[in-house]
Amino acid sequence: MNEGERKLNFKLSKRMKLTDEEDLQNYSKEELFTKIRQLEAHVFQLKNIIAKQNDGKAKKKIFINKKEKRNFDFSKCKKRHILLKFLYLGWDYLGFAEQENSNETIEHHVFEALKTCCLIESRQTCNYHRCGRTDKGVSSFSQVISLTIRSEKAEDGDESTELPYCKMLNRLLPDNIRFISWCPVPENFSARFDCNSRTYKYWFPRGNLDIEKMQEAANLLTGCHDFRNFCKMDVSNAVVEFVRAINSMKISICKKDTQFQNEDYDICEIEIKAKAFLWHQIRCIMGILFLVGEGKENPEVVTQLLDVKTQPRKPQYSLGRDFPLNLFFTEYNVSNWQVDQSSLAEVITNLQEKWSDYSIKSSMIGEMIKECLSLKTEGESVRSQSCWLIEGKPPKQYTPLLSRPTCASLENRIEHFVKKRRIVAEEQTTSNHSEILEEAQISEITSFES
Repeated sequence: MNEGERKLNFKLSKRMKLTDEEDLQNYSKEELFTKIRQLEAHVFQLKNIIAKQNDGKAKKKIFINKKEKRNFDFSKCKKRHILLKFLYLGWDYLGFAEQENSNETIEHHVFEALKTCCLIESRQTCNYHRCGRTDKGVSSFSQVISLTIRSEKAEDGDESTELPYCKMLNRLLPDNIRFISWCPVPENFSARFDCNSRTYKYWFPRGNLDIEKMQEAANLLTGCHDFRNFCKMDVSNAVVEFVRAINSMKISICKKDTQFQNEDYDICEIEIKAKAFLWHQIRCIMGILFLVGEGKENPEVVTQLLDVKTQPRKPQYSLGRDFPLNLFFTEYNVSNWQVDQSSLAEVITNLQEKWSDYSIKSSMIGEMIKECLSLKTEGESVRSQSCWLIEGKPPKQYTPLLSRPTCASLENRIEHFVKKRRIVAEEQTTSNHSEILEEAQISEITSFES
């Protein structure tokens, strides 16, 4: 080993330091060559270390997978079809439905827990349906899924002899996803298609909003209407029917303020009940209701937007924010819900911890606001509690809804996706959309009334 190699080995054993540009300029050609060889050797060592670590992880994963497959035989298990009801706080997730490019969805975590518990073999083999597909940031208290699951219930035993499904899953899930109960159902029962109604709640501070005007506008939305101007049209997935029936919409004060003694700090909620909803329908509705509550639009604008013959194109407007929305109730014609009381107590404890966390932070911020208000001696009162509820930055000058640029019409969207061969249309579909839409409205109304 020559002197250069001994120097190289010696320096590699020490921590590498960054060299200043000025020092590099003073290096001779030979010293620069030595420096390059040192760096190359260091990179080679690091690559070997990383490769060994990755190889170890891969072998461990393969070993675990092989062990699971070798030790569990689903063909020897009894199975049954059930509903599972659970809650989740969706604020930190990209939505409910699984996505190919991300693991940060509710459904991903649920299926990982189901497979880890060996309750199902795979999603494809468990006859799976979901009640609702909530979007990014949206939460739920009563999400329901139906699936065929492993069972250990005794033949002559009651449901108390069954596996503790909720407790098993909750042990593996993040603490913002919690199963509450389960219910045995027939094999052909679907959490999606057998749901009688879905009820969403949306919370917001009163601020400067006129709640009575908002309720007046909400009343105009109840009943069966074409809601194409109150949703995001998903024509690319062959959704060309936008008639839906809203059973009820009610705005109420759910928490009166005691910290400020000021009704601007009251927390309100709107409860919207229907059998089914369109994509972003509720958030579009809330965007319009907030404009009415701020006095920027009259309640009658709802009637104008529902009249798709005179207003066939949706004006461009922003949605209500996502995180105040919650799929709160789902109704089924079943009554045999099984609740593990010890598991439920753990869920309540978990929620109480989160409530304490957010309540303390809310009270702390409230006291800061009070002190700031005591220092304000000039200008108008600040009533900005609800001004951020609509997505995006508010414009300096407001443009009325019906004077704004509009989106493409339903007919134009259908024609566009037919040309792209994303959807297939029969001759009568492309020739006369209005007749088909009128027939669909009649069919939907008949179905709703029955």
